[in-house]
Amino acid sequence: MLKDQGKFDEGIACLEEAVKRKADYIDAHWDLALAWLMMGELGKGFEEYEWRWRLTDNPPRRFDKPAWNGGPLDGRTILLYAEQGMGDSIQFARYVPLVAERGGRVILECQAPLVALFESLEGVDEIVAQRTLPAFDVHAALLSLPRIFNTDLDSIPAPGAYLAGAAERGEKFAGALDPKRLNVGIAWAGKPSHRNDRNRTAGIEPFIDLLGTPGAVFHSLQVGPRAGDIAATGCAGLIRDHAPNIGDFADTAALVLALDLVICVDTSVCHLAGALGTPCWVVIPYTPDWRWLMQREDSPWYPSLRLFRQERFGDWPGVFARLGAALDNMTKA
Repeated sequence: MLKDQGKFDEGIACLEEAVKRKADYIDAHWDLALAWLMMGELGKGFEEYEWRWRLTDNPPRRFDKPAWNGGPLDGRTILLYAEQGMGDSIQFARYVPLVAERGGRVILECQAPLVALFESLEGVDEIVAQRTLPAFDVHAALLSLPRIFNTDLDSIPAPGAYLAGAAERGEKFAGALDPKRLNVGIAWAGKPSHRNDRNRTAGIEPFIDLLGTPGAVFHSLQVGPRAGDIAATGCAGLIRDHAPNIGDFADTAALVLALDLVICVDTSVCHLAGALGTPCWVVIPYTPDWRWLMQREDSPWYPSLRLFRQERFGDWPGVFARLGAALDNMTKA
């Protein structure tokens, strides 16, 4: 409760006392990991993050090969595998080139919609959809790589862009772009199964006030059931809906690269924009996911992102008022 209120020092003190009294208290270790990460203590946080494998709803994958400890690969084949959401896969794919530098052959297993996108990733030798595994010698989960590489705030691998789009994919979106106005992509809903989705998903309603911004034209990056919000709110004439032309993340990447700006909630779209180096404004709740830290307007993970935070719980109107003013200034520049 203290952590969720943003009282991290008090929350961490309680959690540390809990694990001191009960060393195998799994939930306390897990909450301590998230608290340390939120505070920017990445070394401590990613060490505790390994407790995720002992959560009842997150059993580890079982392999008959050893886990990789970060040492030289000496020509061996390593399997790097996705384990959480697609945004997480995009965020931590940045470590693939570092793994390749250890001298092995890299197989990346990921969610099927990401396979074509990750073909542009440096250092990967083979990409497979989840559960179709070729032979390998050692393995590592993508979200264990920050710990293996001793990542802290000053050593995050954060190139301006580490993914690219395919030019031929962008052809089907070219006719929808307006060369005389600012082309802005928007996404207003995340995955409903995310445990904090009720707080992080703003919905389409706060975005509607932005649609009248002079000098801007809006493109929907929303796919799935929530793409229907455009028609349900009567915004079909104000938002160019690209969902019918988006088959996977390589399609979304081609569209994002053609845009001047993306505005979205905390979902896979912001990770994609950041990995492509496209300017992106992310609206986030008062106590956000750990990767956005606290009180910062920038992200050490993605140089092209700007964060618009709630100043108090549930205050989306305040967030979008500041964002709208920034967008006005941008279109007038």
